[in-house]
Amino acid sequence: MTAAKYRWVRAPEWCPGCGHFGVLQAVYNAFAELDLDPAKTVLVSGIGCSSRLPHYVKTVSLHAIHGRAVPYAMGIKLANPSLEVVVVGGDGDLMAIGGNHLLHLGRRNVDMAVILMDNSVYGLTRGQAGPTLPAGLKVKAVPKPNLQTEINPLLLALTAGFTYIARSYSYDIKYTARLIAEAIRHRGSAFVHVYSPCVTYNNIMTREWYEKRVYKLEEADPQWDPVVRHEGETEAKIRKALDKIVEVDRLPLGVFYKNELVPTFEEKYRAVYDSTYGNTPPPLQPIARDGKPAVDLEKLVADRLL
Repeated sequence: MTAAKYRWVRAPEWCPGCGHFGVLQAVYNAFAELDLDPAKTVLVSGIGCSSRLPHYVKTVSLHAIHGRAVPYAMGIKLANPSLEVVVVGGDGDLMAIGGNHLLHLGRRNVDMAVILMDNSVYGLTRGQAGPTLPAGLKVKAVPKPNLQTEINPLLLALTAGFTYIARSYSYDIKYTARLIAEAIRHRGSAFVHVYSPCVTYNNIMTREWYEKRVYKLEEADPQWDPVVRHEGETEAKIRKALDKIVEVDRLPLGVFYKNELVPTFEEKYRAVYDSTYGNTPPPLQPIARDGKPAVDLEKLVADRLL
């Protein structure tokens, strides 16, 4: 399929120039590169400007309540592992009210991807300071400089246990699409942090502000290699990723860490609980045959209560 085939008829409802347009196009491009089946691809979001993105993509989608996109998405993925599940959301939705869910997705290593669209403000509710806004900055909609220390999304993802961690910049659509496609291909929990400037409420962290600071890891260091190929190098690769993640004056982009040696939650579940898990997921099992229930519900409930 081409990128245009994933475009829904509804026009995006974002401010002109918003960074989210770039992420949306990158999603189209990534899906086209992977030739994803729209009927087997699920986009899940919470609440916020960025969480409108699934409305504009021709796939199955779920618009969940504020901060709860990740648990909804995990439920979908674990109920039917054959689906490609992708979470999209903003820093307020995924880092504030939804931050606890990210922690548990990372430690479980469920095979799905999260795309964080970060503009450091709550754009949908008129520009309050978001959890990634650096301390001391006063954006136009707040009366005083931000008093709170900002969250570093990549640091949170690394400590939570995500096995693919990357960062991009929304105005670089081609690069963002590449990282999103790689995150979806990855076997395990993947996290892509995308700087996506708010042109309406964040008058400090603008396109010009970012473009003075961002750089690509692989261009700055041709020897950069974030992939763990054997268990003995895991600690060294994590330490190298950490050194870049905590940079302050400059903002590195690219893949920081990738490790497919860690078993996914689905693989561990098969090994410990049910070797047939995923072969016939619950959504694909018949609920009736010839008008009669295919499952003895009373026995099923009784077994669970023992």
